Amino acid sequence: MFARQAVSRAVAQRTVPGDARNMATLREIELRLKSVRNIQKITNSMKVVASTKLAKAQKAMQTGKEYGIANSEIFQHSTSDKPTPNKLFIVISSDKGLCGGIHSGVSKATRKALSNADDSPLVTSAKSDLGTDPSVNASTSSKEVDPQSPVVVIGDKSKSQLMRTLNQNFRVTFNQIGKDIPTFADAASVADIIVKSGVKYDSAVIIYNRFLSAISYEPAAMEVKGEEALKESDAFKAYENEDDVTKDLAEFSLANAIYAALTESHACEQSSRRNAMDNASKNAGEMINTLQLQYNRGRQAAITNELVDIITGASAL
Repeated sequence: MFARQAVSRAVAQRTVPGDARNMATLREIELRLKSVRNIQKITNSMKVVASTKLAKAQKAMQTGKEYGIANSEIFQHSTSDKPTPNKLFIVISSDKGLCGGIHSGVSKATRKALSNADDSPLVTSAKSDLGTDPSVNASTSSKEVDPQSPVVVIGDKSKSQLMRTLNQNFRVTFNQIGKDIPTFADAASVADIIVKSGVKYDSAVIIYNRFLSAISYEPAAMEVKGEEALKESDAFKAYENEDDVTKDLAEFSLANAIYAALTESHACEQSSRRNAMDNASKNAGEMINTLQLQYNRGRQAAITNELVDIITGASAL
């Protein structure tokens, strides 16, 4: 029975006139051309919007770097030989997509840092313009990192990527942070929630995207010491500081570092989105050229067949 049905379908396809098949193919190509042109218009519009937002994001990034430089000056004089095994990893991404592999790069760097990878990209890019603590070179790649270290994720994109392997490490997750341009209020609220969550840590390692140029970025890490680590540092032991002062300083420095990393990651996101939309527009243009060529060839073939039929009928008369 199945063989008979297959044979009947094959015979039916053979009996379809060639003109009908050509018209159907031309119609499909025409519809596809229309959809690709619409996609190209959308990607071009998104590219223009991303270019406008990139200029604003770079201005905000310069402001954020000032906060990071202030942090570096503090931690330059608060070095301590005591190891900090209890680390809190803060991963910074965003809730939006269509920006290339910017979120997957941060997620991959986080997995390497938690799996004690000596060749982690965080080692080569730890010294950023934000004033990264030099000890992050050894700390993020050493064997002292606990695989069960607490992880805080800012942004739904990296959260969904890390949830499959690091779900047990999650302590706090954030979304809707820095929907337009990150502000210090956003960073302060994040730092306040982290402190109130009760997570115990000696230092916080912030993993973010470092802005290199308008077309390139790379994952980087910045370490901020916690309250207990500041108390144990030699520079702070020289002064009689109250507990509240050290606690407030640790929270304020964490907010500064988060704000600096948020602004730089936001600039990287806009740059990556602009480049991704530019590449998508170019690919759409190439597809339009290919489909237009196929459409022209099919149309010429259909016209030629019609002319042959007319000439054959005239000759028969």
